[in-house]
Amino acid sequence: MRAGTLTLVFGLLWLTAFSPLHCEPKGPLPEEKLLVLTVATKETDGFKRFMRSAQHFNYTVKVLGRGEKWNGGDYMTAPGGGQKVRLLKSALADIKEKDKIILFIDSYDVVFSSGPKELLKKFQQAKHKVVFSAETLIWPDRHLEDKHPHVREGKRFLGAGGFIGYVPNLKEMVSDWSGEDDDSDQLFYTKVYINPAKRKSINITLDSKCRLFQNLHGALDEVVLKFEDGRVRARNVLYDTLPVIVHGNGPTKLQINYLGNYIPNVWTFETGCTVCSEDLRSFSTLKESEFPVVVIGIFIQQPTPFVSAFFERLVNLKYPKNRLNLFIYNQEPHHDKHIRSFLESHEADYKVVKLIGPDEGVDVITSRNIGFDMCRDDIDCEYFFSVDVEVVLKNEDTLKILIELNKPFVAPMMTKPGRLWTNFWGALSADGYYARSEDYVDIVQARRVGIWNVPYVSQVYLLRADVLRSELKDSDLFNSATLDPDMAFCSRVRDQGVFMFVTNMHSFGRVLNTENYQTNHLHNDLWQIFENPVDWEERYIHENYSQILNGNIVENPCPDVYWFPIFTERTCTHLVEEMEHFGQWSGGGNTDTRIQGGYENVPTIDIHMNQVNFEKEWQKFLLDYIAPVTEKMFPGYFTRALFDLAFVVRYRPDEQPSLRPHHDASTFTINIALNQVGIDYQGGGCRFLRYNCSIRAPRKGWALMHPGRLTHYHEGLPTTSGTRYIAVSFVDP
Repeated sequence: MRAGTLTLVFGLLWLTAFSPLHCEPKGPLPEEKLLVLTVATKETDGFKRFMRSAQHFNYTVKVLGRGEKWNGGDYMTAPGGGQKVRLLKSALADIKEKDKIILFIDSYDVVFSSGPKELLKKFQQAKHKVVFSAETLIWPDRHLEDKHPHVREGKRFLGAGGFIGYVPNLKEMVSDWSGEDDDSDQLFYTKVYINPAKRKSINITLDSKCRLFQNLHGALDEVVLKFEDGRVRARNVLYDTLPVIVHGNGPTKLQINYLGNYIPNVWTFETGCTVCSEDLRSFSTLKESEFPVVVIGIFIQQPTPFVSAFFERLVNLKYPKNRLNLFIYNQEPHHDKHIRSFLESHEADYKVVKLIGPDEGVDVITSRNIGFDMCRDDIDCEYFFSVDVEVVLKNEDTLKILIELNKPFVAPMMTKPGRLWTNFWGALSADGYYARSEDYVDIVQARRVGIWNVPYVSQVYLLRADVLRSELKDSDLFNSATLDPDMAFCSRVRDQGVFMFVTNMHSFGRVLNTENYQTNHLHNDLWQIFENPVDWEERYIHENYSQILNGNIVENPCPDVYWFPIFTERTCTHLVEEMEHFGQWSGGGNTDTRIQGGYENVPTIDIHMNQVNFEKEWQKFLLDYIAPVTEKMFPGYFTRALFDLAFVVRYRPDEQPSLRPHHDASTFTINIALNQVGIDYQGGGCRFLRYNCSIRAPRKGWALMHPGRLTHYHEGLPTTSGTRYIAVSFVDP
């Protein structure tokens, strides 16, 4: 009897030891035995990222819950996720192979960083039949902390977002599930794990050192990117491990988005961006009549420089205008004239134009919502292109480039010259404001080029209309009690699982500085040489200026007299109109209270630059654009570009037609023609008496530069009809 009992006992022990629940296969686990199960009721950007990483490593993935409504809650509210357990239990019931290994993992916030071979090897090394991811923080019931088994090293608490195990063991684990879809899967699995009998029977352990799974919640300081041999991994520096799966659980979605810009090979130092040419929407086979219809939303919220230039660039966008609808919101009366001028010339070119002006009392937030609705309500609208008026779109292909990228939400990277400022943030601080990501500077300076998933963009972006009609259908996306409208908008976009991408694959343009922009002049942009020097130069400096320093464009009509282009026609026109608008021309007499001593030996009818508060800007112009020419034309002389007098002179036959011979009180003089001989006036010019050399046809926007004292005695030749204007500077008195 005793021998029979012993035989029975040993038999049971043998069965237990070598049953599918506990037996340990010899040799590597076959990759074909692995099946990845995940739940995704809709294909979000996060899901697409997950699937791309899975396909990169040739994982076999089965997606559960397609077409179902999600009833399992979300990470921002009370615990949920029971729907995942229900779907898993149902799927396991259909799997008959007892040696099948299931990896059950979240997908919206997960990326694979390595393949099935490594995953199965590490699973096998765990020497358990079910391995759960591990966390530093316990959730959702802190009262269960003491019931968790202690670990020798590593994380102690179970994470439900990822686990791997044999089918029979997993079936046993979920066999008791009878909860609701919004019950907590985390709590359910935790109670199984902290039950000693169930833990032993199912043979569960935790991946305490993050060899298989890396949960980011509570572990951000542990994880760094590891670049090696054309691929990228996450490395846990605390345990010196390379997790196979990275999970942005809980409030770490921004961190998984950052890591997902690289892992597993999205961007590497060897290859650059590997996904930037994937899934593009090509225009090559489309007729212009087939181009997507786009609503362009233009928003003017404050006095802004170069608004006329903005509309000129809008007209020059390489996109058929009959496929564009315009929504223009203007809160600033000063810019009514700029909009009116644009519409008078171009409104008929566009399919639809809707304008909301400052008199209509529409606030900024409402205007954004109205713009979105204009696209939502038009069944033909496929994209909404939002552009604030301070955006300088230099790339005429910007709209086509963004559409071709085929993203739900994408922005062109814009900078401010000479600064690390851009229209995107690489990271957020704890209170939702700006923080600098590790790769921010490299992206801004184009050392890393690609398409980047970022937490915040502003001022210019392209948004797909189907996203506006679904995930972003809320009628008020910009309102918040604590956040600025743009921050509130980006927060809502992130909460809906829509990725915001920014691309720096092309040079798109820049953003203007709007600080200190005054509107008390006729042509206020003339005063922008300090705040927006690049735009000022493009607007006001002659396009051939660079050839003065690098080419042979400078003419030498008289000894030591140099003639070169300096201003655009627009500059000349604006200066003349500004002076006439000011209107306080001098009388042309010798008594002049504007100058030191009050006496002018060679008077002209003029307005001084300091009378219109333009002396600092003129000084900057002389220093940046005249001084380099001076130093080239007069070798060895280095000017300080200081002026005693700078003014605009007006010559008229019935007022002051000419100027008697004289020397200038300067080391050298700059004389710029502000209008055109033969069109605006007849006659005029300058004669240098010592050389009997005259310049009778000064070109508009061209400057004469000549010595002022001793050698270049000169006179102003008579203007016989019309009005002649010149800008004169006595430099280095």
